Amino acid sequence: MVKSAKPAPAAHAAKAAARALLERLSRGRVLKRRLPPDLGGHTLLVSPDAAMKLWRRDLRQVDPLLLRLARELVRPGATVWDVGANVGLFAAAAAFLAGPAGRVVAVEADGWLAGLLRRSAGTAPADHAPIDVLSAAVAAAVGVADFVLASRGRAANHLAGVPGSTQAGGARGVQKVVTVTLDWLLGWFPAPDLIKIDVEGAELECLRGAGGLLGRERPVILCEIADDNAAAVGRLFAAADYQIYDAAQPPAERRPLAAPVWNTLAVPAPLPRPDAGRAAPRDSP
Repeated sequence: MVKSAKPAPAAHAAKAAARALLERLSRGRVLKRRLPPDLGGHTLLVSPDAAMKLWRRDLRQVDPLLLRLARELVRPGATVWDVGANVGLFAAAAAFLAGPAGRVVAVEADGWLAGLLRRSAGTAPADHAPIDVLSAAVAAAVGVADFVLASRGRAANHLAGVPGSTQAGGARGVQKVVTVTLDWLLGWFPAPDLIKIDVEGAELECLRGAGGLLGRERPVILCEIADDNAAAVGRLFAAADYQIYDAAQPPAERRPLAAPVWNTLAVPAPLPRPDAGRAAPRDSP
């Protein structure tokens, strides 16, 4: 096999400069994009300032796996929590799939992105589940934390206490944000059937604040998990009696995993019934 030639340094530098220019031009830009017809076709307000791929007109090309998993996992009447909701692609798809009997809670720490999401939610059709938007970060404790705004795209924003993604490209600024826990959210919103978590390296902190949720409510969890967090998150799921799978695989091909992967689907094992193990009552003589 012939080895491909590496790009010349000048060409590489020119490509990097062009991308940096486009990223700067993307800042603050707001575009209208429609969900696919089979996901309701609702028009969302998005921004390439979150991710460059949002310049594309067809949202099916932006994150096809995420949309496929929404179709698979969201049932009519479901309550869905979208933690790290970004511009609301998953939240809006879930609102259509859950229907008017369902409920969606979209949690996004970036106040600017949360504002776009609120505007999109406010124009959703009546046959969609209502979307409640909360501008906060989810962590292990309720409080206030530093939140890093990524230089390259707001989708890579992260809590300052975690390394974040290599896609961040540095910081354009740091803001103070309110932090809440998943257990705290239970006091204000209906318990979820499904939680999607995409929090750029803070997934372990997020799940550490969910002991009651995992133990009592036992939602299905779809979570991006960084390599550095995989072992600890795996132990947390195992302690809560969850089985984990690779969400990127087709459902028929999924097998239980020993450790989490980047796109992890965590499914709770059924809890034993309160009368499990008791002797059946004898018939009266």
